[in-house]
Amino acid sequence: MTKKKRTQAYTEEFRREAVRRAELPGNTNKSVAEELGISAQQIYNWRRQFNRLSDKQFNTVQGVDYSKHESEELRRLKREL
Repeated sequence: MTKKKRTQAYTEEFRREAVRRAELPGNTNKSVAEELGISAQQIYNWRRQFNRLSDKQFNTVQGVDYSKHESEELRRLKREL
């Protein structure tokens, strides 16, 4: 029986910081990935995700706030009810 490899869940802040650092002059995806202990391909993937989905798409749609903070607050209030 083989064990499934568990993937690490990284916070959005961590992913954004990794992409930001890789974009700084003198840095590469590979150098930042080695510092952080992740693969360079992961930084490419995160950059592609962030470029496809703007902050506005993540946070609001037709005036409704869907940010992570608001979603967590909504879940908490529903549990209270």
